[in-house]
Amino acid sequence: MSSVGNNSVFKGVDVHTMSNHFSHHTSELPLDQLIVRRGQSFKVTLNLTKPFKKGVDSLTLVASTGGKHASEENGTSCRFGIPDPTGGRSSAKAVWKATLDSGSTSSSLAVLITPPPDAPVGKYTLNGLLWGEDKTLATFMLLFNPWFSGDAVFMSDEQERREYVLNEHGVIFRGSSDYISPLTWDYGHFEDDMVDICLHILDNNVKYKKDPGSDLAARCDPAYVGRVVSAMVNNFDDSGVLMGNWSDSYAGGYSPSHWSGSHDILSKWKKSGSPVKYGQCWVFAGVMCSVMRLLGVPTRVITNFASAHDTDANLTIDVYHADEGAEHRDSDDSIWNYHVWVESWMKRPDLKAGGKFDGWQVLDATPQELSDGLYQCGPASVSAVFRGETDMPYDVPFVFAEVNADCVDWLIKADGTKEAMKSYTKRVGKKISTKAVGSDERVTITNSYKHKEGSEEERAVFNYAISDDKENAVGGSATDGTPPPQLSLQFEEVSQPKYGQDVQLKLVLSSESKVDRNLSIHITVEALRYNGTFVATVHTQVKEETLKPSTELTVPINIPVKSYYKHMRQADSLNVAAILSDKRHPEIPYLAEDNVVLQDPPVIINVDGDAKKNGKIFIEVVFMNPLQETLTDVKLTLVGTGVFREEVELSLPNLKPNNRIRIKMQATPYKAGKKTIIADISSSIFKDFKGFADINIRPA
Repeated sequence: MSSVGNNSVFKGVDVHTMSNHFSHHTSELPLDQLIVRRGQSFKVTLNLTKPFKKGVDSLTLVASTGGKHASEENGTSCRFGIPDPTGGRSSAKAVWKATLDSGSTSSSLAVLITPPPDAPVGKYTLNGLLWGEDKTLATFMLLFNPWFSGDAVFMSDEQERREYVLNEHGVIFRGSSDYISPLTWDYGHFEDDMVDICLHILDNNVKYKKDPGSDLAARCDPAYVGRVVSAMVNNFDDSGVLMGNWSDSYAGGYSPSHWSGSHDILSKWKKSGSPVKYGQCWVFAGVMCSVMRLLGVPTRVITNFASAHDTDANLTIDVYHADEGAEHRDSDDSIWNYHVWVESWMKRPDLKAGGKFDGWQVLDATPQELSDGLYQCGPASVSAVFRGETDMPYDVPFVFAEVNADCVDWLIKADGTKEAMKSYTKRVGKKISTKAVGSDERVTITNSYKHKEGSEEERAVFNYAISDDKENAVGGSATDGTPPPQLSLQFEEVSQPKYGQDVQLKLVLSSESKVDRNLSIHITVEALRYNGTFVATVHTQVKEETLKPSTELTVPINIPVKSYYKHMRQADSLNVAAILSDKRHPEIPYLAEDNVVLQDPPVIINVDGDAKKNGKIFIEVVFMNPLQETLTDVKLTLVGTGVFREEVELSLPNLKPNNRIRIKMQATPYKAGKKTIIADISSSIFKDFKGFADINIRPA
């Protein structure tokens, strides 16, 4: 209940925060401000100095957002009331409604207020005019409403709504297509300050600064809001949230792998007014997912393994390999081990296709390429990507290339010349993954982005996508672009690769040849960042072998831990490449590759105590040094919204080889429900190893 003045005809206003939040699915947000959703009524009770006579008295209400920039023509302000004063004016957009509720009495007026499903989202002021007095009655936050069928973000399945809007616990998949590992992520979008943070994001975008009125009006459209957020989560072109960094130095901030959740990043940005250092793709995606879910747009995090970054928009990626004696050469294009973006669920009436391109839309906050002059990407309709509709907005060609570009491998010789070795149509866009609804399992959704690799349908869509004349584009048959090889070669694991242990692989060769084949084998192991950029050459090996007819030849490969572990502070994987040539036919090189992602050592979390809101719990973190070297500058970071209000960071003593450390502490959970505690261990030698534990907090 709030008071509006001793001499006012309005004695007080009750905005029924608890009951309104419950019915609007905003119960997890703080009760000190009213937060409701579009298209659904909420109750406000006005306590009056005298009875309101229906049919005689007139209550006029004004809901507006944007202060002096609000206007009825833009849909950012609306006059309505009991009775409705609008009179059916054609100029009015986003018309609000008010009706009397049955709970009205002689001294109080219970009003049900219904925002239209196309109202701009944001912070609103509610003013009332009664008996000649005009008063501000309340302020409130209006969100998108996936529970209302008339809203552009409506999602019909309740389990999906709870997963993609209400769930603060996430899993982001990383690694490579053959070594997929889950990263637990804490979205934290219902923390107390998240509403203010998300409003701050919207109000700091460059479009708002150029034309506030138009920007505020456009916030009725989730496609517009998503594009704005994709630009604001990175700090290029604006005062955005996160600074990207793919270098060897993270001075002045944290390595991207340090982060385990979104809230600490967003809170640091809001408090400091400066971009938080540093982020990479999964961090940008995790933060964007938090913002979009808070705003009410169903959103999920997507990982595309073997993701192409096509800089020249020709849908072809060039990859270079160094022959013996040649220097490593990077391409302007690249294939990332994985790339992470988000999908948001919405209708796309702007595409005027009768709903054909509604549904999941790709939004990417990672600053890769300019789009309309800003580092933003999407919303690109997943359906448009699947159909090869590369003339559709926004950024469909870029996303299409990420999941379905062709690749050409080039051999760089010692004299600097290059020779094409092989063309691939199936290398890019593997095991596109997201967290399952209701569990932490991984779900593969590759078939929502493209037809099965190698199928005639997939090649037909590719040819259609690259065609300037789409109406007359024709399909083609699937091919790898080279005749069947006379030599077959592939890598196989001897044991699962683990950080702190030698990596043991074998190269298996076979041939249909009826004669001995004398082979020269050049093996190179490079430490790479996950985006494909080179860190260091950690191992080389040259062998001469003879492959007998109708037999397999196995070449063992051992990568000593001492050769790679110091590079893994900057790198994310080991790329093992074997380039072979037959001495009788040296003009035909053969290539086999394996991208090895090392399994992290375990970080174990044990939780004990009275797991209820405001009770005491006891947390133990256990970690063993996996290296034959003493660890220095060891740090433990703990996060978990509902348990810790901010990151807990502890400096730990040096840890000798094969020694175990146990860290014990206590915490007081401040929210009930299923929560996740995430522990991060870092040192001067390695980046970050993580562990997590789920905990159910009972109500107080």
